[in-house]
Amino acid sequence: MIARYVHEGKSLDYRPSEAVAAGEVIVLESLVGIARLDIASDTLGSLAVTGVFEVAKASGEISAGVPLYWDAKNKNVTTAAAGNIYIGKAVASAASADATVHLLLNAPYVAAVTA
Repeated sequence: MIARYVHEGKSLDYRPSEAVAAGEVIVLESLVGIARLDIASDTLGSLAVTGVFEVAKASGEISAGVPLYWDAKNKNVTTAAAGNIYIGKAVASAASADATVHLLLNAPYVAAVTA
């Protein structure tokens, strides 16, 4: 057997060592998930790995379509890749004064090609 279908992959099982609150962003190496519901410590729950989410953002304007990165220290998204992990792409623009931005979680990332 080379491969066998398991499920759609819209969410993944997750058993945290500490309680996780609904809406909390969880980083698993290079994969980012968001808890839809509270998950108690050592209890099986699930993380969304696809979908559009409203997420806290750093200050600054964000244009629709730009890559976004999770800043674990400040618990928000930013357009700065350095030291942060890719989380998805903005699906709507957000003004500098906006506290949140809508993002497509784990959107396919294609690096710009330069000649």
